[in-house]
Amino acid sequence: MSRTHTHDVLIIGSGSAGLTLALQLADQQRVAVLSKGELHAGSTWLAQGGVAAVLDEQDSIDAHVTDTMTAGAALSHEDAVRFTVSEGRSAIEWLIEQGVPFTRDSDHNTHQNERDGYHLTKEGGHSQRRIIHAADATGKAIQSTLIERARSHPDIDLYEHHVAVDLITRDKLRLPGNRCVGAYVLNITSGHVEVFRAANVALATGGASKAYLYTSNRDGASGDGIAMAWRAGCRVANMEFNQFHPTCLYHPQAKSFLITEAVRGEGGKLRLPDGEEFMKRFDERGELAPRDIVARAIDHEMKRLGCDCVYLDISHKSADFIQNHFPTIHRKCLSYGIDITREPIPVVPAAHYTCGGVVSDQHGRTDIDGLYAIGETAFTGLHGANRLASNSLLECVVYARAAAADIQAQQTTPALPEIPVWDESLVTDSDEDVIISHNWDELRRFMWDYVGIVRSSKRLQRARHRAEMLQHEITEYYSNYRISRDLLELRNLALVADLIIRSAMLRQESRGLHYTLDYPELSPELRDSILTPVNYSWPRN
Repeated sequence: MSRTHTHDVLIIGSGSAGLTLALQLADQQRVAVLSKGELHAGSTWLAQGGVAAVLDEQDSIDAHVTDTMTAGAALSHEDAVRFTVSEGRSAIEWLIEQGVPFTRDSDHNTHQNERDGYHLTKEGGHSQRRIIHAADATGKAIQSTLIERARSHPDIDLYEHHVAVDLITRDKLRLPGNRCVGAYVLNITSGHVEVFRAANVALATGGASKAYLYTSNRDGASGDGIAMAWRAGCRVANMEFNQFHPTCLYHPQAKSFLITEAVRGEGGKLRLPDGEEFMKRFDERGELAPRDIVARAIDHEMKRLGCDCVYLDISHKSADFIQNHFPTIHRKCLSYGIDITREPIPVVPAAHYTCGGVVSDQHGRTDIDGLYAIGETAFTGLHGANRLASNSLLECVVYARAAAADIQAQQTTPALPEIPVWDESLVTDSDEDVIISHNWDELRRFMWDYVGIVRSSKRLQRARHRAEMLQHEITEYYSNYRISRDLLELRNLALVADLIIRSAMLRQESRGLHYTLDYPELSPELRDSILTPVNYSWPRN
């Protein structure tokens, strides 16, 4: 039996961006937050390193802006970068007010934030120590704090195990004055699709790194918000820039376990199987070079030597230092028989972060009135051709707060139309779910092989052909069988994979995270790769 829910604001996604937005709005508006699984099932929970912000007297806004622009290979939008960086201290102060237990510098050494006594670390691409963190599990600390706050708020309704199917707009309802008015949502527990109506809808669904065979992300990183926004008529930009984290744990029993950038920031060295250090041959900054350079260097050495992995070695530090700074990594590796206080960690690159996304402005607004995109789902111009480490959690909080301010500033609340219930009368249960798993595996493998760390025009053409074939199969399956979470994620992932490929084919240069054998040089022209759906209507002036 289909149900209809009505709220002032519907937030699709329960990570740091979604929950920050909910907590900013809930004192004035009734808010619904959807989570595909449990509330902590997204990428925020896995984030280890920290949040980049100018908190030390030796640091400056200009230095953080310069580091971000440099990492972004000159493609970051300076207005978006300066806005985000300038809001950094305020965002951190808000997180501290919520109760996030950032690590304090108990020794009061030179790396502390002199005003508050919080320990700041340094990561690749940063010229200063500006990463505030909670040991090596910052995302978990932020997420658990925000979840606790959201659960206790009377005007936030939390819907776990609810998967958004598609956005509902006035255009789709054949009504004048296009605006997003809600979403169709699959209740996994009941198996029925429900209607969620809201005057404002926010996409905070994370990225699409699950398009690749090896990833640091959980299975839910299937580009849902990007795909839904595209189908609704929103532009997307710079989807070719997929960040590959250089160091994920390589072990047959480990799935998607990230070895934080901070290990290299605190002196960890990358070594070949014979123990030789190699990063200085690729960049004078060595292990502290931006992630794309480190990932390509590792990829190059693995292919040159035919080895399965390289090694990250922090064992020259004291055992106390390692256990205090990286307790989560130490415990996890130890569970696989790797003692990082005595031996190096086997690592490989893995798809980690989607730098492109739904085109949005400084308030999180998209091309459709009433629809916002925040966090990894959005393209704000901050990341350019490569994300600077630990800017992502900062972006989540800053743009969630900006979107909340924009929603609160609206003078009137538009009346919501009646929305028809989801029609399941013409579909049946599938007896061939193997098709979903097969297509899922095929998609991720050809994306890894053809659209991975190193690309070529021929590889992209092959990938495009396979993506088109898969989308035809998935569309036919979607039209005839009752939907499931697996099917919805596959449908979204196939669409986003196609957007990644199309964007990569447009960029005839090598810049940042996009490296192609056919165009190894930088182009003198700085431009974003913007894709426009056929049902696109021009944005507001």
